[in-house]
Formats: sequence, C-alpha cells, structure tokens
Amino acid sequence: MTSIACALTIAGTDPSGGAGIHADLKTFQELKTYGMSVITSVVAQNTTGVQAVHHMSIEMIKAQLDSVLSDMPVHAFKTGMIATVYMMRVIKESIATIKAPYIMDPVMVATSGDSLIDEDARTYLREQLLPLASLVTPNIPEAEYITGKRIETITDMQEAANEIVHQYGASAALIKGGHLSGEAIDFLYDGDKMHTFSAKRIATKNTHGTGCTYSAAITAYLSKGNSLPGAVEKAKLFVTKAIEHSFSIGSGNGPTNHFAARMMEVES
Repeated sequence: MTSIACALTIAGTDPSGGAGIHADLKTFQELKTYGMSVITSVVAQNTTGVQAVHHMSIEMIKAQLDSVLSDMPVHAFKTGMIATVYMMRVIKESIATIKAPYIMDPVMVATSGDSLIDEDARTYLREQLLPLASLVTPNIPEAEYITGKRIETITDMQEAANEIVHQYGASAALIKGGHLSGEAIDFLYDGDKMHTFSAKRIATKNTHGTGCTYSAAITAYLSKGNSLPGAVEKAKLFVTKAIEHSFSIGSGNGPTNHFAARMMEVES
C-alpha cells in the first residue's frame, strides 16, 4: 500500500469554499497529503460575512474524533474555529492522545470582522489549549488578545511571539504581519531562535480564508516530515501565491486561490 502523509483539521465549515475546513482540505489536497476533518460548527458565511452558525453537539464532535483516531493515522493536525469551552474540553481530551504536531490557528474573528467564538472560549483557548500546541499562528489582533498588549511594530510582534512561548506555554509561535503596513513579514519563534519570513504585500481585498490556508499548508508540510522553519517557509510561499492569484468572486473579500501554487509550479 502506498504510504501517504495524513493531516487532520478540526474546524468549522464555509459553504462559500474559501475558509474553514473547505480551505484546509483544498490545501491538504494541493500539497499531496490525505486530508481528514472533524466539523465543530456549521457556518453560513460568504465573502461578505457570517449569516448564521449552528454548533455541532459535543457528542457528535467526540464521535467524529473517535471515528478518525480509532482507525486512521494522523501525522499532523490543526484546529481552527472552536466556538465554546465545551467543545474545547472534549477536543482537548482527544488531541492530548495524538502523537503528532499540533498547529493551532486561534480563529476568533472572520475576515469580515464577525466574531466566531465566545469570550469564555477565548480564555480557555489561551489557558488550556495553547500549552498543547506545537505551533500557534495568530494574526496581530489575535496575538493582541492572547498577550493583552498592543502590537504596532515588528519589535512588538517579536516580543509577542516570545511571550506566547515562554509565558503561555506554546512550543512555538508564528506572528503574522498582514495587518501592518509595508512588506508582509511574519516572525516564527521556536523557543530558541527567531525566524523571519517576508513576502511582497499584494494589493487585493481577496483575503478570505488566508489564515486557514496558511496554517493548513504548515500542517501539510509538517505531516510530510518537514522541519518547522522549513514548513513555514514553504507555506508562506504557498499562501502568498494563493493571495497573488486570488479570485474576485462574490461582493466582499474574495477567496484565495488554493491551486495557484500548482499553476505557478511552486514546489509542493
């Protein structure tokens, strides 16, 4: 039987196809990994925003996790939207048993600005899930919430990465600089070294699902045995191409192009 890297995403849906598990599974497929998913919430959303959310029952989330983990290999996994403390508790129990890299995309707010998780869940994520993460990938607003500090400069970004690792217990932190002006610079701190990843800033409003795609690409590369800096470097290239060749679909923030890397013959 052909051996293939297997990646799992635990997140909410996006019927418009740009974010959530839809973006994750597209990314896994493009990067030649076998993608699996556990749905936490069914979200009615599109490029303009979130219209409705229906949370899966705790029993159903656990059943999905049990189904996957009792039968399938997991070489790396990620979490995205986990809306409530109750969800986080049952997910924490299951993921603590997985011996594979855990990438946490601390999804709190959609690109449109709609809040996706409640206040108690934000606190639980910071205090209980962060210490389990091999890597956490906050954008600047998410990093500000985690640290409780304003982030306005690249020095602030580096300090936030350091704090998330040493104060909050994540093994590594990737602070994404998309919300600052100038070059798109991200900082990865692995507890020992600060790594810098930069790319040209692309003038487009089509950034729906960017964070999901980035973290999914990191997950895929880690599932295939890449080092953490190597996985982030390749994922940065993947998501940059996805934004550069994004789609003007819908009347809001259009989706990124998950097969742009293949089109441009970027290494996958």
